Amino acid sequence: MSHANAALTPMGRLKLARLIVDDRWPIRRAAERFQVSWLTAARWADRLLELRAAGGREDAGLLERSSRPHHSPTRTRRAVVKKLVHLRTTRGWGPARIGPKLGLPVCTAAAVNRREGLPRLCDVDLADRQRIRREVRRYEHPAAGDLVHIDVKKLGVIPDGGGWRIHGRGSDQAKAARPRSLGHGYLHTVLDDHSRLAYTEILTDEKGTTTAAFWARANAWFAGCGVTIARCLSDNGSNYCSRDFAAALATTGTVHKRSRPYRPQTNGKVQRIHRTLALEWAYARPYASEDARRRALPKFLHLYNHHRHHTALGALPPASRVTNLTGQYN
Repeated sequence: MSHANAALTPMGRLKLARLIVDDRWPIRRAAERFQVSWLTAARWADRLLELRAAGGREDAGLLERSSRPHHSPTRTRRAVVKKLVHLRTTRGWGPARIGPKLGLPVCTAAAVNRREGLPRLCDVDLADRQRIRREVRRYEHPAAGDLVHIDVKKLGVIPDGGGWRIHGRGSDQAKAARPRSLGHGYLHTVLDDHSRLAYTEILTDEKGTTTAAFWARANAWFAGCGVTIARCLSDNGSNYCSRDFAAALATTGTVHKRSRPYRPQTNGKVQRIHRTLALEWAYARPYASEDARRRALPKFLHLYNHHRHHTALGALPPASRVTNLTGQYN
């Protein structure tokens, strides 16, 4: 395959070589005719003679040859490569630590990492560094409502007039508007595992009574969408272990499931929408006040549920998987 700036295509090389070999053109004259160096012209002429001597096809033989050597005696031994991969996948070490440990230059350790298909540490989630090469376990329940995820994310309150994103980090407005003095808003979210349909509210705290009341509203919203919730998955936060939340789940007839301690990946789907909310709503643009940001939330949630393409759903919005929603009958 010729590169973009190549002077000769494979057919051009054949014509050049035939001028020299068959028509007896001087090498320099033929090179000048095709706007290449005389060394290039001589190389393709010699290649044509080799092909004819070997009985090969002329039209398919004048291609670039790989510059990779047939044998690399100084290449890192396979046993050392296995040790490197083991340290990388089990301990999450980078080339700067693996190299001295195995007696290799850092650049060699980095080259082996690339050759073995290992991602850079900056491209791997910190919590998953010890599972770089392990198979990613994904699951999805077959129907909407079979399982929902619930979680809370804390957001700093934006002061009236805007915070540091408008006035700059060192401004007096930013110094006076620290979260310690203004408090936080608590983003409570319920996400359906199958459809990724989401319901979110910003509340004043994450107490058990507040979470229980939020669950009742979220369950009613999903019921209005035609989704009956069977199970709810949460972490082991105090609000989800409270009696108030347990009573709210019992009222709606929902089975409560908890993730394993220190295993946030189990509830990763709702954490991922919190990341989406942070990037595309909460911090997507500078807001002049907290009220302005909160007024923008319903519009973004509608966009997320009905119009925004979701990569896990084949570039379709979550509403496409809930046929009972308005406009989704079939």
